[in-house]
Amino acid sequence: MDEALWAFGRVSGIVALVLFTLTVMLGIVTRSGRPLPGLPRFSIVLVHRNITLIGCVFLVLHIGSLLLDSYAHLNVVDVLVPFLGSFKPFWQGLGTVAVDLLVAIVATSLLRRRVGVRVFRFVHWFAYAMWPIALAHSIGNGTDGLSGWFLLVAGVSVVLVGACLLWRLSARFIESTRLRQGRLT
Repeated sequence: MDEALWAFGRVSGIVALVLFTLTVMLGIVTRSGRPLPGLPRFSIVLVHRNITLIGCVFLVLHIGSLLLDSYAHLNVVDVLVPFLGSFKPFWQGLGTVAVDLLVAIVATSLLRRRVGVRVFRFVHWFAYAMWPIALAHSIGNGTDGLSGWFLLVAGVSVVLVGACLLWRLSARFIESTRLRQGRLT
């Protein structure tokens, strides 16, 4: 049973990382207000939310399965407080930091109308920190973190998110409010 939990914990963590990679990319596209091939603009927001939700489910499965696994020696404190874990505390702590940032992002998303757009956007900027921290956690703490296939997945993820970030920071990126108002500069 422990081997099954360990394997499930590994797979669910990798799936969560891939889904959060897509989430970051779609978040940038959402901010631009541009459609994707085959998707109208309003659909991108829905796809972004749904992939984020599925990523959160896989993250809960990842954490939950490792909490139940006797080999992982993970406890609730390790999940909530960074850098206190008994196994690779730095790398495990990065995972905890990423989870804490994700909780803040999801909470402000759910409370967007109550906290206001400014707070929502400010906290959403933490996604740019959460994603590389989660990636570092998966490489440093994961059983497969240094295997060739995982490094390929991680490398492709870095290239895709990096390309989106470069576009986001470029002069060619036009935010949706300016695009809707017809102001291109």
